[in-house]
Amino acid sequence: MEREAATRPGVCCVIGAGDATGAAVARRFAREGHPVCVARRNAAALQPLVDGIAAGGGQARAFALDARREEQVNAFFEQVESEVGPVEVVAFNVGGNVRFPLLETTSQKYFKVWEMCALAGFLVGREAARAMLPRGRGTLLFTGATASLRGGAGFAAFAGGKAALRALAQSMARELGPRGLHVAHVVVDGLIDTAFSREHFAARVAAAGPDGILNPDHIAEAYWWLHRQPRDAWTFELDLRPSVETW
Repeated sequence: MEREAATRPGVCCVIGAGDATGAAVARRFAREGHPVCVARRNAAALQPLVDGIAAGGGQARAFALDARREEQVNAFFEQVESEVGPVEVVAFNVGGNVRFPLLETTSQKYFKVWEMCALAGFLVGREAARAMLPRGRGTLLFTGATASLRGGAGFAAFAGGKAALRALAQSMARELGPRGLHVAHVVVDGLIDTAFSREHFAARVAAAGPDGILNPDHIAEAYWWLHRQPRDAWTFELDLRPSVETW
């Protein structure tokens, strides 16, 4: 039984399991036999995702989690480890993509975006590492954005938060890689195909065509590939963008 437990796929936690990328990542890992724990502030919104994974023969469980709150993050990992199984993969997918002109960006708005991108990433990364390090293996995947690399007009708060998340991921990769944890940062550079995008950017979506907007399932495939990389050839940073994207 101990040997069987050691070879069984570990738990995949998706923090910020929205309806697009987060959900696609959860489904992709569930198809490979990983029990999936999906978390967002409104756990009820996750029920269709959980039901869909279960209908496909996978195992999924939803959690209400505000990743900016240390006590909630700590309790989440303790509960997953004790009730579901050992954590093997954590995908941090919390958003925060808001646009405000600089002079309309209050300190409250800036701080909230920083909390979502940077502080939450730190709390999740630290507790994931605390769980995985004793086993000497695991994967931590951080979702970045164009703003991780450069700031744009109107995105002072978002760029500050995402750049901080990227620096955090770099520090974690250098510290935890030699101890067996694969930390990777994924720069998603382009519009993602979501219901929000199709509603609010309909003209841009139509002009882009099928190859001009990122398919969440294809993003999830890249996350799976990163997790499966051999230790002698780990990738830290991977950028994903449509072929027609200007960069």
